[in-house]
Amino acid sequence: MRYENPYYFAEEAAALDLIADNRIALGISRGSPEPALRGWEAFGYTGSTDPRGADIAREKFERLLEAISGRPVAPADPAQFGPGQKLPLEPHSPGLVERLWWGAGSRDTAVWAAQKGVNLMSSTLLTEATGQSFGDLQAEQIDLYRQAWKEAGHARTPRISVSRSVFPVVSEQDKQFYQLRQGQGADQIGVIDGHRSTFGRTYVGEPDELISQLQDDAAVMSADSLMLTIPSQLGVDFNVHLLRSFADHVAPALGWEPNTKGPTTGYAV
Repeated sequence: MRYENPYYFAEEAAALDLIADNRIALGISRGSPEPALRGWEAFGYTGSTDPRGADIAREKFERLLEAISGRPVAPADPAQFGPGQKLPLEPHSPGLVERLWWGAGSRDTAVWAAQKGVNLMSSTLLTEATGQSFGDLQAEQIDLYRQAWKEAGHARTPRISVSRSVFPVVSEQDKQFYQLRQGQGADQIGVIDGHRSTFGRTYVGEPDELISQLQDDAAVMSADSLMLTIPSQLGVDFNVHLLRSFADHVAPALGWEPNTKGPTTGYAV
């Protein structure tokens, strides 16, 4: 959001949601660390006092939420509409806020997302390190989000997603591709964006092994949606194979069921 015009973003999101028959799932966040120094200023956006731009991103997101709500946000031309009138943004897609996800990298940010009434999207790292395993730390983040959501009094039940890198080994070719990842089966601690952070492990193994490991992952079991982080450098064909291997050999044991109601067959998440 540091680089976005919130009102233009709201127009685009609403138009896309209407075209897609209210089926979009739009993930939004402050943005990842970057090599540019205060790069958002090069795009014409100023006013941030945070070297990461977190404050400007949150302010813009709040304006985005106001715009997609359908409430009037822009003063109208009094010559055309009379004095004191305001205009909403068009198009308007009712219920769009229910299809927005905020990418939260910490427990505090997850609480803020709950207060704003948007879904939670938690990735494979948290900008915190407490000594807990990544799965337990992320599960705590989810618990705090749900508690804050309840305290905010929102009527609907939110959706929560976590991301994992999972590589099922179901063929000899898989073993060749994944052998360099075999030693990455543990959480890592490092520094990102100036914060001591916890990076989630990479899951590599036979399907039965993966099922057991993911069932022991507290955050995976707490969330209602699991997103797979896949390596773009292996190409489209191999990533299709990877996703199909997960869907066929791992996902059903975690509670997923084939989605046969839509025009295509997939797995409900």
